[in-house]
Amino acid sequence: MGNITETTFVQVTEHRPWGSFTVLADEPDHKVKRIVVNPAARLSLQRHQRRQEHWLVVSGTAHVTLNSDIIEIGPGEAVDIPRRAVHRVENRGNIPLVFIEIQLGDYFGEDDIERLEDDYGRTGEV
Repeated sequence: MGNITETTFVQVTEHRPWGSFTVLADEPDHKVKRIVVNPAARLSLQRHQRRQEHWLVVSGTAHVTLNSDIIEIGPGEAVDIPRRAVHRVENRGNIPLVFIEIQLGDYFGEDDIERLEDDYGRTGEV
């Protein structure tokens, strides 16, 4: 039988104009977030230079812009966002959209977000 290690940590939820995210894991080679997008809200149209992402929908329906395509995914479905791809997620529904985001790369700071369009006036900001 293997050893069990117990670690205590604080989960921090950050609120944004479109909803919120909670960091579930933050390791040197990956970061995992639980993201909640409010009804009729969407994130910035953006891209990242140093990471790729994998999004798995838990509840609600995601309308994902991936370069020039719009993909609709629901609970149990996922989409991969390659490094440097232009992307956005939108909740067109009337219930919160919840999805898990797994980031892979060599850097996961919020300053690796290049905002191309933003409903909240944050274009060009991190």
